[in-house]
Amino acid sequence: MQNLTQYADWAYLVGAVLFVLTLRGLSSPISAVIGNRYGMIGMALAVMTTFFVAQNPNVPLILGAMAVGACIGIYRARTVPMTQMPETVAMMHSLVGLAAVLIAVAAVFHPGVTHDMVHRFELFVGCFIGAITFTASVIAWGKLSAKLAARPLKGSWVKPVQAILFVVMLGLGVDYFMTQDVVAFLAMTGVALVFGYFWIAPIGGGDMPVVVSLLNSLSGWAAAGIGFTLNNSMLIIAGSLVGSSGAILSYIMCRAMNRSLLNVLFGGFGTTAGAAADEGAGGEKNYRAGSPDDAAFLMTHADSVVIVPGYGLAQARAQNAVKELAEALKEKGVKVRYAIHPVAGRMPGHMNVLLAEADVSYEDVFEMEAINSDFASTDVVLVIGANDVVNPAAKDNPASPIYGMPILEAYRARTVMVIKRSMATGYAGLDNDLFYLDKTMMIFGDAKKVVEEMVKVVMGGGH
Repeated sequence: MQNLTQYADWAYLVGAVLFVLTLRGLSSPISAVIGNRYGMIGMALAVMTTFFVAQNPNVPLILGAMAVGACIGIYRARTVPMTQMPETVAMMHSLVGLAAVLIAVAAVFHPGVTHDMVHRFELFVGCFIGAITFTASVIAWGKLSAKLAARPLKGSWVKPVQAILFVVMLGLGVDYFMTQDVVAFLAMTGVALVFGYFWIAPIGGGDMPVVVSLLNSLSGWAAAGIGFTLNNSMLIIAGSLVGSSGAILSYIMCRAMNRSLLNVLFGGFGTTAGAAADEGAGGEKNYRAGSPDDAAFLMTHADSVVIVPGYGLAQARAQNAVKELAEALKEKGVKVRYAIHPVAGRMPGHMNVLLAEADVSYEDVFEMEAINSDFASTDVVLVIGANDVVNPAAKDNPASPIYGMPILEAYRARTVMVIKRSMATGYAGLDNDLFYLDKTMMIFGDAKKVVEEMVKVVMGGGH
């Protein structure tokens, strides 16, 4: 056993290095594939190592669980459409949180084991973070998949309830830490599960990309906490990497929205956006509607076109049609680029993944900071299913809930064309003044069908 433990330490070290290389690879779309492979190898190595050093393992039960999990994972990975990727990620976070809770409960009830104060603290932290992550991720999954209403839970009573639940949860945890009272531990777990609901339910739909990123971070910290309980260095390292990277990503996304993390989690424009939208819906506004033929004609005779994708593109599965449109325009001599906002879609990097799936060249994809200065000299901006990330209210309306949020400055282009199903508000529930500008043409319909009609016109016309 001593030799096995020594070899296990070396195997875990190699796995840790592979996980670091995974994060390094995932930092760029170009290296993401090799990064994923590093992660797969590292995880396989960690699982096999743990399997061989475990004391008296129940081999049939372990192999059976691994087989079932592998089948479910492979099936889901092969069948999940891109429109369901955000809620799938949220659900995976919930499973990590649930695993942390179950491991902590199993450790507490393990016969013949008395935990010292250090281990009780580790169990306390790992379990309540895991419980919060589980319930919060389930609620996020419900909001993203439209199983639950995206509108936030409102009321002056919400924040006091949050505070009471949090204090009670910590109090019960301290009670378990001091007395090793199992009832207090189970009560703490139950309160943490309830707190997870009341924490996420008040957050509006526009903040969900940040929430998904933060839940990713929490799932990592939950895993790290349980790693200390199990004395498993691999779990500690992997959890810490996920937790810290998720926290950094949450910070970056909050900066992209010009908001603090506390404001997102305990304030948020989810709680005020609805009212702002209701106030703005009182008067009738005029807008200019056009056809796919009109749009194709304008783009064919432009020198430069910037395409701004949003969740509507994912919903219509229009990424391949958009790529075909861009290639057709390039053949006519038009310069075509894509502009990506950090929080476009419903999870971090959603639009980048969509475009990569359609084999869009990375050289044509630009982040917000790199392309905003070019909008003023752009002939046509084609916005596909995006709303909040191109809303000028963030720039010129101090009363708007998103005022101060950096946006893609599409309104500065010479002509703006927007593909939407209707004039309904976006995920944050805010009306968009961009749609009513004289330079803007609205094109209504399913994004994929509209873009396919544009492709036909472009390929049949001339520059």
